[in-house]
Amino acid sequence: MAPSFIFPPNLQALENESHDGRLCAQNPIDISSLRSSELEEFVRGVSFDLSDKELFCVEEQDVFDRVYSLIKGFSTLTPSCKLNLVESLRSNLSVLLPNVDSLSRVSQDHAEDVPILDRVASHRNAFKIYTFFLLNIILIEESNIGVNKSKATLSSRKKQPIHSWNWEPQRGRILNLIANSLEINLPLLFGSSDPDENYLSFIVKNVFSMFENAILLKDSETKDALCRIIGTCATKYHYMAQSCASILHLMHKHDFVITPMADAVASAEKKYADGSLASSLIREIGRTNPKDYVKDTVGAENIGRFLVELADRLPKLISTNIGLLVPHFGGESYKIRNALVGVLGKLVMKAFKNVEGEVSSKSIQLRTKQAMLEILLERCRDVSAYTRSRVLQVWGELCEEHSVSIGMWNEVAAVAAGRLEDKSAIVRKSALNLLIMMLQHNPFGPQLRIASFEATLEQYKKKLNELQPNLASESVLDGLPSDGDTCNGDGEVDSVMREVGQVAKGQQDSLTDSCLPHTAEGIVENDSPVPDVGNLEQTRALVASLEAGLRFSKCVSATMPTLVQLMASSSATDVENTILLLMRCKQFQVDGSEACLRKMLPLVFSQDKSTYEAVENAFVTIYIRKSSMETAKNLLNLAIDSNIGDLAALEFIVGALVSKGDISTSMISALWDFFCFNVSGTTAEQSRGALSVLCMAAKLSHGILVSHLQDIIDIGFGRWAKVEPLLARTACVALQRLSEADKKKLLSSNGTRIFGILESLITSFWLPENIWYAAADKAIGAIYVIHPTPETLASDLVQKSLSSVFDCGGGDELQNDIENGGSSVLSTVQVTKLSRYLFIVSHVAMNQLTYIESCVRRIQKQKAKKDKIDAESQYVPNGMAPADAVKENGINAELGLAASEDAILDSLSERAEKEIISGGSAEKNLIGHCAPFLSKLCRNFSLMQKYPELQASGMLALCRFMIIDANFCEANLQLLFTVVENAPSETVRSNCTIVLGDLAVRFPNLLEPWTENMYARLQDSSVSVRKNAVLVLSHLILNDMMKVKGYINEMAMRLEDEDERISKLAKLFFHELSKKGSNPIYNLLPDILGKLCNRNLKRESFCNIMQFLIGSIKKDKQMEALVEKLCNRFSGVTDVRQWEYVSYCLSQLAFTEKGMKKLMESFKTYEHALSEDSVMDHFKNIISKSKKFAKPELKSCIEEFEEKLNKFHVERKEQEVTARNAQVHQQKVGSLESLMVDGSTVEECQEADVVEDGEVIDPSLKGMTQSLNDVSKSRTSKVEEYSDVSSEVIESEQGESEIQSAKVHLRGSSKSRGKKTNMKDQKRDTSTSMSTRRNLRSV
Repeated sequence: MAPSFIFPPNLQALENESHDGRLCAQNPIDISSLRSSELEEFVRGVSFDLSDKELFCVEEQDVFDRVYSLIKGFSTLTPSCKLNLVESLRSNLSVLLPNVDSLSRVSQDHAEDVPILDRVASHRNAFKIYTFFLLNIILIEESNIGVNKSKATLSSRKKQPIHSWNWEPQRGRILNLIANSLEINLPLLFGSSDPDENYLSFIVKNVFSMFENAILLKDSETKDALCRIIGTCATKYHYMAQSCASILHLMHKHDFVITPMADAVASAEKKYADGSLASSLIREIGRTNPKDYVKDTVGAENIGRFLVELADRLPKLISTNIGLLVPHFGGESYKIRNALVGVLGKLVMKAFKNVEGEVSSKSIQLRTKQAMLEILLERCRDVSAYTRSRVLQVWGELCEEHSVSIGMWNEVAAVAAGRLEDKSAIVRKSALNLLIMMLQHNPFGPQLRIASFEATLEQYKKKLNELQPNLASESVLDGLPSDGDTCNGDGEVDSVMREVGQVAKGQQDSLTDSCLPHTAEGIVENDSPVPDVGNLEQTRALVASLEAGLRFSKCVSATMPTLVQLMASSSATDVENTILLLMRCKQFQVDGSEACLRKMLPLVFSQDKSTYEAVENAFVTIYIRKSSMETAKNLLNLAIDSNIGDLAALEFIVGALVSKGDISTSMISALWDFFCFNVSGTTAEQSRGALSVLCMAAKLSHGILVSHLQDIIDIGFGRWAKVEPLLARTACVALQRLSEADKKKLLSSNGTRIFGILESLITSFWLPENIWYAAADKAIGAIYVIHPTPETLASDLVQKSLSSVFDCGGGDELQNDIENGGSSVLSTVQVTKLSRYLFIVSHVAMNQLTYIESCVRRIQKQKAKKDKIDAESQYVPNGMAPADAVKENGINAELGLAASEDAILDSLSERAEKEIISGGSAEKNLIGHCAPFLSKLCRNFSLMQKYPELQASGMLALCRFMIIDANFCEANLQLLFTVVENAPSETVRSNCTIVLGDLAVRFPNLLEPWTENMYARLQDSSVSVRKNAVLVLSHLILNDMMKVKGYINEMAMRLEDEDERISKLAKLFFHELSKKGSNPIYNLLPDILGKLCNRNLKRESFCNIMQFLIGSIKKDKQMEALVEKLCNRFSGVTDVRQWEYVSYCLSQLAFTEKGMKKLMESFKTYEHALSEDSVMDHFKNIISKSKKFAKPELKSCIEEFEEKLNKFHVERKEQEVTARNAQVHQQKVGSLESLMVDGSTVEECQEADVVEDGEVIDPSLKGMTQSLNDVSKSRTSKVEEYSDVSSEVIESEQGESEIQSAKVHLRGSSKSRGKKTNMKDQKRDTSTSMSTRRNLRSV
């Protein structure tokens, strides 16, 4: 019998001599000394012996030594030798395994036969040896692969074949064989229920070491084999404690082992119906101190992932052990809490399906499920944003799996709606996705209109009352099973809802199709009979379901204002997901979703590419991907209902879609059909909307309008223009969008007619007053675009308008009346005509200025083109210029002829601009004659107040003239600022505020001294004026057209404006300002702080302003510098309020290590302010925040600093109390001294009443003494402040107080002691007492 084999710690340990008779390598052969042919012959010999002899031959010393030698030098073998050796060992072990089973049958027949025991021992030895050698082959080969890979990487970048034999299949076969070997009758081989400890530890130790190789785990066959080995050893052979420890160690160390380990644990439970391994791991995880996971973040994340994977594979087992993990919800590691949330989600989805058994068991499981759902609801308020986000994601998964009951549906919806306002972007994103998922999988039907639900609910409530007359008409929502397994309970409610809704084959999941307008086919109308849904219980369930649906619809509809705010978020994910949610809301016809979607249009101007793409995709999905006629109708409805800002956005996106080809010719044709009234039922408003969209498209494709020029003239200015006055204005816009070729075509065919129409539109009165100004604006613009000499027609317009004003009612009288400050001649008609005249003349002046600039640009382009042609013509083909041409160009350059041409052009342009208003001579032109009249008109404040509409037109015209001419601007600046400050009409003040921005751009030097007055508009009482002031100043400052002066605090105050839109505009301004250069807010902050401290601001408003401004400073260096600047502001400040404000600003800074050190070094600057509790609270806040990031060395310094602050605070408080007491004492002493001085006046009276025996007889003293006693009794509370210094208070039995002076003895009479000095002292004392009594009485 061969010696027994015992697993050594490693392969080389087999060469060590042993004295216990174990099998070891006695005569190993050094195969490295063999030639290749000899080595191959040697391997063949070993393979022949292993295959030819018995399976137990490997325990023979000679064979064992030779196999050991080959395994030791396995890395040096050739591929063929490796394959032969591996196949021999593997085949022998695979044959040995069934022999063990047959051996077990033989052993039962010959239980006491000695040869059988020897055979068992031989089988055991061979089994161990084969297993040992095969596992070592795997270890050697894997380590060799790693070494060769690193060498190949270092030596060359070329791909070099490391092995010419396919090792991976061999590795998988070997490990599968070892895994199979663990499933045979090992107790027979090892003589006990569990195998040898030495054998198991060897297997498990090496298998776990293989788990650390991520590449090895990528091979599915190898991974499965390793998982089987782990599961079998731990579960079947009870190698539990060591396996659990190794698994946890690996999971803390490597993240790639999580999924394989979960597979191993789950497969063991499934194969052996024993979840002890999983339970042990959960128990160990539950026992871990939660604080350990805070330090080991990687381990916490890996353990969390493992728990979620395990819950997905073994939900029922985890549900019975979840109590061990719930305490970790109270831990500080958010990663563990995230994992537990995921675990609960998996359990709710999978652990309670197909609940069977007794009623009590089913009830317990349902209560457990409900408890888990309540925990998930509670976790939505977790302190960590990551956990809140994860919980919302889990709720979305539950909704997708239909694991949320109708009873809890609205609770989840309410939580999701509330989380839309979360401060964290990731939470908001998860909340938006949850609402999208809830809408997509809602159990209430394909449309969620509130009115429809209410109508249907009312009818079914009547039906319910008919079935049970005694039932009160109250809500029965509480009757819903809140812990049902699915959304539709037992299926009755859902089937009834389908019957009521008549929903076709199922809810449409395609967003493109589902965005089509739904008909109300799923809603029961008030007049139609309701379907009979069955008995009382079914009707009650349906009513409950309808009520739940109504609540859900109201909840989603109530989020619309929040969604509008989220579309203005700085986070691109907020905007994108909000748009997706709104699209889903529109699909389900949620109230308010259509209006909210329109508010996304301005986002096309976003600089964020993802935001623009989200808006464009949503726009195309909702409005464009339809039939041509429906698309046209959608677009024209948008144009009709949009405001100015939305129209600009719509024009931008339509232009982009035209350039991409998304708006086809068929859609354009459909729009023309609407415009030309070719579609039945088309209104004039729809015609105008269609033309408006066509004008937008024509901006990029000019050929769109040319085919219907005659229609534009006939319809746009015909009878339909009187029905829809804005149609004429839109037609004027269309004329401006014509190409140059189309303009020439129009002039040749309909030139006279079109100009006559435009002139009639401007000078006649057939348009309503509120429409005329907009139409005249575009008509004058059209004249200047298409007329070859627009100034001639414009002059006719001005003259006709002028004659309509002055020729009708005596022009001289009206002008004299205005100049003299009267208003007797003016009438309502004349005011209207005068207002229109002022509008026409000023608008013509502005268009003339624009026309001059366009002419200059045209000349410059022509000149540049001519110069380019001349330059090209001067060069001969070989690239050399003629000598004469070169010489001429040189002379021209020296004389500056080219520059002089540009100067002449500039001079002519400047002269033409001046002639619009001022003129070059004493004789003024047509518009120039109006300027002085306009100036006098606007200065006639009494007239302006009487006719507000005239003031609006007059000031608008005045402002336009000021924009055109610098001299006129300078002469009327004082008037403009007077009006902008004092005009009663907020429209006038708003217009003037906007004009100030234009003037600041055109004449910055003139407006620079008036900067303070411009900032003053931010304090206007009108919301409109303040909003325009914010917009104007933002434009000027952000575009570097105005320097940020010392009045920026006025803009900062708008951050807390009572109007929300102004507040948002101010925030946007400072946000954009912070992006310029090195963040100007950093330099402006101290000045803003100083000025805000002196303003009468609420503390809350001040804190909000400074918190926002400080939050826009991101650089650490600037933060550190601000620490020093703010600390220095404490110096020389005695106002407690300013101390508090400065300390609050300090507490809002993000302190770095350097910043904290600067704060400590600046202690002397703010030590005097530490006596105030509010200041101290802010410093405590700084310290608490700094401790979180501080390193150990800095943390000790911070703690010392904290002690110093606390000590100084206490000392200061004590000093302050002492100083206060001293001041009070000083005041009281001063009061007594004044009393002593006043007593000398009484002494003279007393000397006259002294008798011979020294008795003082003062007639008034006795009465005064008596009255003093009465006063002292009745006014004790008022004299106690004096008694602290000079008196001793003695309380009598009746609770009264008697004042007994230390020096003054008051009695009914005073007697002399025989000496004059004593008598005088007594007189002085008495007089002092008298004075004291007088003062007491006065008190």
